[in-house]
Formats: sequence, C-alpha cells, structure tokens
Amino acid sequence: MVLHKAPKVPVTVVPDRTLRVKIIDACGLACTFCHNEGTPVATDNRNRLMEDFTSGPGRSGRVSIYLRTNGADFLPQQIKADADFALALAAMRGSLPTNEVHFTGGEPTLHPDLPGLISIARRLGLTVGLTSNGENGAAVIPECAAAGLDRINLSVFGTTPGELAAVQGPRLASPGLAERKLAALGATIEAASRHGVKVSANIVVPDTTHVRRVLRIVEEYGRAVVVRMLVSLEDGGASLTAMRQVVDHLGAVPVQHIVTAGASDQRTRFRLPDGRFLYAKSIRPVRLPETCSGCRFNNGRDCHESYYGVRLYQAQGGPFMVGVCIQRMDLCLPLGEFVMSQRCREVATFREDEAARLTAHYRLPAPTTT
Repeated sequence: MVLHKAPKVPVTVVPDRTLRVKIIDACGLACTFCHNEGTPVATDNRNRLMEDFTSGPGRSGRVSIYLRTNGADFLPQQIKADADFALALAAMRGSLPTNEVHFTGGEPTLHPDLPGLISIARRLGLTVGLTSNGENGAAVIPECAAAGLDRINLSVFGTTPGELAAVQGPRLASPGLAERKLAALGATIEAASRHGVKVSANIVVPDTTHVRRVLRIVEEYGRAVVVRMLVSLEDGGASLTAMRQVVDHLGAVPVQHIVTAGASDQRTRFRLPDGRFLYAKSIRPVRLPETCSGCRFNNGRDCHESYYGVRLYQAQGGPFMVGVCIQRMDLCLPLGEFVMSQRCREVATFREDEAARLTAHYRLPAPTTT
C-alpha cells in the first residue's frame, strides 16, 4: 500500500542486495513497538527453555512483540569481530548477491567492537549501515567512520522527555533519564555530520495520536538530517492514515517512489514547500513463492512485514543462523544449512524475478544494483 495516489510520480526500482545482521541484543531504550529482530530479549530470558520465553516486558522493560507466536528457539548472542564472522559474511555473500550489510540490535552502538565489525565488512567490499537510537553514537562514531561506516539510521521518538516516554515502557518514565537519551541523540547527529557519516532520522508512526509528535520531530531534526516516517508493523492501516495526515499538514508533494525488488520495502520521497525532503516508508504485500505459500500468516491481516529480506544472527553457544521472517523465526536455519538449501535458491531467484517484473511493469531501464 502506497502513501500517495499521484500516478505520474517517477519510480525507481532497486534490487535487494542487503543483509541485516543482529550484532547485539542489549539496548538502553524500551520501545513499546519493538520487534527486536524477532528474537527474545536475552537478558530477560537467560536460563529459560524455549516454551518459557517471555515476550516482555521483563525486568529490562523491553518487549519483543512477535515472540509469543513466532517460534523463536534460540537466544541471540553478541557477534564477535573475528574470523568466524568474516567467514559467515563471506558465505552469505557467496550464496546471495550482497553489496551491503546493515547492523541492527538491540542497539549497535553499545557493541564493544563495532569498528572491528565494520572493518571486516569493508574488507569484503560491503557498504555498512546501522540502525541506532543514538544513545552511544557520539562515543563510537569517530572510530566507526574511520573504519568505513557509510550511514546511520537514527530512531527518533520525540523532541521532549514526555514525547519519548509516550513510546517507552515504564522504566523510562523518569524525565531526567529521557532527557539524557535525547541529549545523546543530538550528540550522535552532530558527531555523524562532523565525520562524514550520512544520517537519517527514522520515526515509527503508530497512529493519529502521534501526528503532532511527528510534526515536531520533522521541525526539530529535519533541517539537519533526512527524516523518514516508518509504518508501524502491528497496525499498518492506522499508521498509514497518520502518515497521510503528516504529509497533508506539511503540504508535501511526492516526487519519487522507490521500490526494493525482492523485498517488501517501498518508500516515497516528498518535497516540502521550503525545499526539504521527507520520506515515507511502507510495506508492499510481498511473499516468497514457496516458503510463504502455506504460512498461517499469509493473508492481508496477519502478515505485517511481508518478506522483508534476509537476516543473520548468532545463537548463544551455537551457530550463525539465517532468517527470512521475524514472525516465523521457526524458519531460521543454521548458516551452513541455509547456503545449501532450496530456500536460499528461492530467495536468489525471487530477487531477480521481481527486479525483472517491476522493471517491465514500470517500463524502466535495467535497475541499478548500487
């Protein structure tokens, strides 16, 4: 579902060549809509059996919204910047065309050797991005930039402690703590800009009660970074309605629609009256032809993220794992098994078929792979 109805907006098709890597589970925030990349919150589930995993909030205050039904059967381990990780990345790149890794968590800037992980990916010729709430970015970005970090997508939840608390669990109810988190975010933006790292501000928009908050974020941060509104996975309809209200209030005009071929990501670029740009990201109803065909979530109501792409994890005390759906973590396979599997071939074929189909549909030249 797209956010605009203008038929003459230019379309760009970009083949999916990205691997998301969950490098750490720790996080200093407790967002009420967090999917935690489909995995249990490790600190709340240590020494628990799979059937006893809690989706939260546990003692940490954090949640993993799909854990109740997604069949996750492993706890995530912090990935080390070592030869095993280099081999895992090389194996993934060898089995699926990959030109970018995107580090996620948890909170990636809390990883004790984030620059080392970036260096490994760069040595393999991969572009590196990460999604962060900015709580530790100012401390690590200089070294990360030197290692080759290309960009950082900052999750922004508000401009005041009250706005931040509105999308956080009870443990962030302290105005002083929320204020420190916001100050850390500002410092991260400044550090990234100073060291040549591209910055975007991501705002999840749950429903229309958050419209005023989003407008204030656009005003506060939109002059320093690129702002991107993200649809809320649990309630896409209400979220899209709220995003439309933001766009209408700002008088934004759609100028480009970007579709990721082989994954559900799509986004529209809007121009604001003052010349700035705003992005709105939504989800296409994309399915893997074999893997998704018999899934119990395969309908217009229950499949929230559709097929979004491939994710790499490491199980505590176990192997690297490859997943294709945060709502179906039972589909995760050990890395060695995945690269030899029909599912890996299915993903590779689907990417190419979608790129060709969308290119023909929109009557475009051959899509770029960068």
